Amino acid sequence: MPGTGNSENISIKTLIIDDDPFSAKVLEKFVGNTEFLELVGICNSSLEAAKFLRTQPVDLLLLDVEMPEMSGLDLLSTLNREAMVIMVSASREYAVEAFEQSVIDYLVKPVSYPRFLIAAQKALDKVKLTSQTAATDFTFVKVEQKLVKIPFADIFYIEALGDYVHIVANNKKTIVYATMKSIENKFPSNKFIRVHRSFIVNLDKIGSIEDNNIMIGDKYIPIGATYMKGILQLLNRF
Repeated sequence: MPGTGNSENISIKTLIIDDDPFSAKVLEKFVGNTEFLELVGICNSSLEAAKFLRTQPVDLLLLDVEMPEMSGLDLLSTLNREAMVIMVSASREYAVEAFEQSVIDYLVKPVSYPRFLIAAQKALDKVKLTSQTAATDFTFVKVEQKLVKIPFADIFYIEALGDYVHIVANNKKTIVYATMKSIENKFPSNKFIRVHRSFIVNLDKIGSIEDNNIMIGDKYIPIGATYMKGILQLLNRF
């Protein structure tokens, strides 16, 4: 896991995955110029990266989309998603699919260092938030004009409905005007997992998995196709 504290003490282990040597070199230079990023490797294919990730801890992937044999998005669907991901592509056409898989940013080549730094700062902010959240067992969410405290242990699942997010905890539903992404960032990733574009579940509350559904109490929660492999990999570690 990344070091925590001030940004000077944080070291985010970063892996570059890009089959274009020039692009990989540019990203390597950018990582070297960013004090809180630590380069741990460069892979020129998704297959090489998959092998690397089986044995090496990584906090952040700089992942190209268009690669032979297995695209970056295909690789992403096989991961357990503990690592943060910044996608890189020569095209904007994959951005929607990338954000559906909860990447923290999407960079279009040629990438400038100022734009890269904005993306890297998002990774740093998430590390800081995660470290702060890990020290507590609750979060606050804004409901109308007040902040409501919700203990993590009470939460069963979170569901996106239109412009609102419903947090279901001990059979009580809290409705928050927010995006799913902003809510997801409030919860520790070792306890809560995105299983569908509209659902986040508390791992401790999962009763069973049947076909493409998770059972929490008497609630059937669908598993999105792009999340299935990562979920099974994560659960198989227990």
